[in-house]
Amino acid sequence: MTDYLARDAFGDLDWNLLRTFVVIVDEGSITRGANRLMRTQPTISSALKRLEDQVGRRLVERGGGRFALTEHGAVLYRESRKVLDTLGQLGGLLSDADQDVAGAIRIATVSYVVFPPFDELLGRFHRRYPAVTFTLDVMPSVEVIRTVRNGLCSFGICLLSHQQRRLNTSVLFREQFGFFCGSSHPLFGRRDVTMDEMRDSTYVSFKTDQLSDALHPVADLRRSHQLGEEPTGVSSNLEEVRRMIMAGMGIGSLPVHAMERDVRDGRLWQLPPYVDLPAVDVHLVTNDRTRLDRGEQILLTMIRDYIESVDPSERSFPQSD
Repeated sequence: MTDYLARDAFGDLDWNLLRTFVVIVDEGSITRGANRLMRTQPTISSALKRLEDQVGRRLVERGGGRFALTEHGAVLYRESRKVLDTLGQLGGLLSDADQDVAGAIRIATVSYVVFPPFDELLGRFHRRYPAVTFTLDVMPSVEVIRTVRNGLCSFGICLLSHQQRRLNTSVLFREQFGFFCGSSHPLFGRRDVTMDEMRDSTYVSFKTDQLSDALHPVADLRRSHQLGEEPTGVSSNLEEVRRMIMAGMGIGSLPVHAMERDVRDGRLWQLPPYVDLPAVDVHLVTNDRTRLDRGEQILLTMIRDYIESVDPSERSFPQSD
């Protein structure tokens, strides 16, 4: 059986699936493995199924609260663990070389980017390359694009209204926008709010909340419900739009997942509609003509590897149960 795995399957296996399998076995549960990997349980279950399909053998007996390795699963776990342990040792051998990575990384970003996996990547990079310094400059999306195009930053994170020539773009994550009001607003705390009542309310908005701009999905929804034709306040900064909504200046649209804590703490209240909300993509933007030092290249590789290895559904917020 070991010969079968080594000869016919092991060399062609997806190492991301193998690592997932090892974590599942280490945790003794698909649920605990999903928590450790910061993925949903259905995603981890799907990864295990794909691995079993590649190997052509059932690896784990599961169901009814039971989780046990099959004979084939035990062989694959043992061999995978050996390889992963070896790779871990290589990281230690290369640690001296890591100390030579220095320099500065400048990221141009829009305001209030709430995406925990990106925070995790920054933390992991810093722990490995502590000599590298960071500057995070917050600016409107149009300025992010200009800064990246002119080679003034390592890379950018922003919204896009159209494809950018001579720049590389990829979706970092997707977020849904909903309507919110602050605690002093007459609609706060009500679960029976009608669209007519919302039409009678004042509205605050993003400068890009236009049919021709980056937040056009939000503008489409707002126009379809005839909301906020004459906003009482506008800003290109999400935190300032949030401030105006909290201050009771009007209702407004904000990323649903980013406002979860404010809703729990009673500072914001989500308004209808609650389904089929407009989705907006947040992009990673780079410029191949910009000369990057080693630290910048390493961080970009980490981010791109993450984007390529994680299914878009796992990079969409709020996450479905």
